[in-house]
Amino acid sequence: MSESPLNGIRVVEVANWLAAPAAGALLADMGAEVIKIEPPSGEPWRHFQMESMGYDGPFPINYCFEVDNRGKRSVALDIGIPTGREAALRLIDSCDVFLTNLVPARRERFGLSYPQLSQRNPRLVYLGFSGYGPEGPDRDRLGFDYTAFWARSGIMSVVGEPGETPALLRGGMGDHTTAPLLALGVMAALFERERSGLGQEVTGSLLNTGLWVLSSDVQAALVTQQAPRRIKRTDSPNPIWNSYRAGDGNWFLLVMPTPDPYWPKVCAAIGRPDLGLDPAYATLALRRERSPEIIALFEQVFVSMPLAEWGRRFDAAGIIWAPVQTLDEVITDPQVRANGYFTTVDHPTHGPYETLQTPLKFSRSDVRARGAAPEVGQHTEEVLLEAGFTWDEITGLRESGALG
Repeated sequence: MSESPLNGIRVVEVANWLAAPAAGALLADMGAEVIKIEPPSGEPWRHFQMESMGYDGPFPINYCFEVDNRGKRSVALDIGIPTGREAALRLIDSCDVFLTNLVPARRERFGLSYPQLSQRNPRLVYLGFSGYGPEGPDRDRLGFDYTAFWARSGIMSVVGEPGETPALLRGGMGDHTTAPLLALGVMAALFERERSGLGQEVTGSLLNTGLWVLSSDVQAALVTQQAPRRIKRTDSPNPIWNSYRAGDGNWFLLVMPTPDPYWPKVCAAIGRPDLGLDPAYATLALRRERSPEIIALFEQVFVSMPLAEWGRRFDAAGIIWAPVQTLDEVITDPQVRANGYFTTVDHPTHGPYETLQTPLKFSRSDVRARGAAPEVGQHTEEVLLEAGFTWDEITGLRESGALG
């Protein structure tokens, strides 16, 4: 295996919570050296209690934080203190990439905006991430994926059945959808820098990612000025694009978005080939008129056998389907295991544990999770010395309260 794609690229990160740090973790997986500057007390995501997500615990460490900060080096530095701020600027002067999710007003106050940093380092690739974007009345509004990605973008309004309480997403879903886009923007800017010799600012937001994720509906709304109707499962206009429960209580999902060629196959698989030959059901338009009736019939049929048997029949007929797996099933799924979607890293205190592998595989390059997340300030002195700080300067920073 050859060296990593981003070997030799140095990244400085002043970011907290999930999306921007997760982008930094992906860059570290790709071989970049990522230096995380955080307060001496540690950034807030470190202290999040996994039990609040519905787990019993207790956990020795925040394993969610580990995913978003693996393979980095931590420098504990208080940028609210002038000496700490100047030390951070010196580190940024020698880096290739700067990642931040500070709101624009705070960036400007700390001297960390793109215009300020690019004067010092014209080759700097600057990723400025926020909840709602760098312009407009909400540019400085704090945003999480629950608010900016899920609720504000419109996704929350179209998910679930009519009349139900709006559904919440699971934590990090918007952040971890955003992170690869941010990493992509950074890498594109680095590639362009090879031609121009200059860095540039790349911006992204949770709101923008939400719009992109919902792009089919957003595009339709832009043209028609309409929002889609939320549809009950029992009224689905396409009975073979719907969820059903098997006889053992397990749910599965049928997905035939071009349904007419599949209709006779599904009918044969459930032992009702007569429905597939009946002219009254020959087209999607005809089936849509009688969809509640068809769904009710399918529900009666599907509870007659366990999911494993239905799965065998579906596979034999070439039907597109998937089980609705629980997480204990997901982590033992032979398809997941066969593709190496999990890997093991070794935590220096708590020992080895399984974690997610990088979601892209390369045939030659060394791309992988590169170890546990750092402890707060684990590499402070090491990084400062590498950047040319003297021991006297480090002592002065500590005496000023800038170092953890």
